[in-house]
Amino acid sequence: MTETMWRCDQVRAGQLYNRVIFNTREEAEEFMTRMRQMEPDQAISVEEIEARKVWN
Repeated sequence: MTETMWRCDQVRAGQLYNRVIFNTREEAEEFMTRMRQMEPDQAISVEEIEARKVWN
């Protein structure tokens, strides 16, 4: 496992709709692209996070 992970948040109407964690930025970007094509009304963001904040 790497020390950096990528969090992809989907927001609809100001509320967190879905959160997915990825090991690489490429995976997160690919997911974001697919979601934007399927559901263009959602705001989607990708953020770099430290793995230790995800796993205890």
